[in-house]
Amino acid sequence: MNPRFWNGKKVFLTGHTGFKGSWLSLWLDLHGAKVRGYALKPPTQPSLFGEAKLGSRVDSVIGDIADLNRLRRAVESFQPDIILHMAAQPLVRLSYEQPVETYRTNVLGTVHILEAARAAKSARVLINVTTDKVYENREWQRGYREEDRLGGFDPYSNSKACSELVTDSYRKSFFGHGSHLSVATARSGNVIGGGDWAKDRLIPDLVRAFSAKQEAVIRYPQAVRPWQHVLEPLHGYLALAEAMWSGKGKFNGAWNFGPPPQLSKPVSWVADRMTKIWPDHAHWIIAGGKHFHEAQNLTLNSRKSIDQLGWHSLLSIQQTIDWICEWYIARLAGQPVAAITEKQIRQYEALLKAKRA
Repeated sequence: MNPRFWNGKKVFLTGHTGFKGSWLSLWLDLHGAKVRGYALKPPTQPSLFGEAKLGSRVDSVIGDIADLNRLRRAVESFQPDIILHMAAQPLVRLSYEQPVETYRTNVLGTVHILEAARAAKSARVLINVTTDKVYENREWQRGYREEDRLGGFDPYSNSKACSELVTDSYRKSFFGHGSHLSVATARSGNVIGGGDWAKDRLIPDLVRAFSAKQEAVIRYPQAVRPWQHVLEPLHGYLALAEAMWSGKGKFNGAWNFGPPPQLSKPVSWVADRMTKIWPDHAHWIIAGGKHFHEAQNLTLNSRKSIDQLGWHSLLSIQQTIDWICEWYIARLAGQPVAAITEKQIRQYEALLKAKRA
């Protein structure tokens, strides 16, 4: 990632009011990018978008990704250089409750942003952010590679696999050799970090319980996930966009941005680490009853991104949990959310600089 590259770039970012989108909006703004966000209102209360006052820092358009005409107008009037598509219904359990809405947002929304991109001749790069869950999960111990078969058991995972197929079809049909637009998809691991308040996610559930001095309830403590701090995959998306800018199609296709195998830990390990760091009353218990299916083991092989983009995970799993606890504890102490978030971005950039040196 080259921060100077982003100065003055016009970036159209869908999903900017969500957890990952808010971190990315702030990061791009810090480096002088002109960001227009397009998304529904923040999906949670509180939200990182609201508490960091990002509505005053980016050009925020509140709209539904399923509204093609409004999306087209928002893209065409902005004339972006780069399009980053992160708008999604991102929750596995909610996808069981709302499968139609999940497919509408994650599949039709992808069609719509690609249609809008076709008309935006200014755009040179489009990245569709999906998930590690797009793969047909065979509970392998090895990490899944970009060429492995797509699948998805639950509606969320399957809808994101469909989004990958839609993107591939558009790339082949409309964005071939000589096109104005390079198109890629990006798959990351279980992204965690400060400012996440979603339901049925491990970190927000733990923080809510610990802050209220209650026991956290965990469904699958034995499930293994490729945990990574939110800045890790965002760094990957930015590095990929830079490469695509002048790559003349060389960097089209799918890219994994997952942590190395040693960062994959059981849910119970993450919960135990947080209970040790949290300053007051932190306990968790196993939930009783039956639950919807969730994969028990899932890791990514990111060799392609490492070799071709020079991307690496920088934070250990211990550092990741430490940073997360630091973020939430600072917020509880009344520190400004934007300042807390910017501080961690600067810390991460310092690690990037040290690695390059």
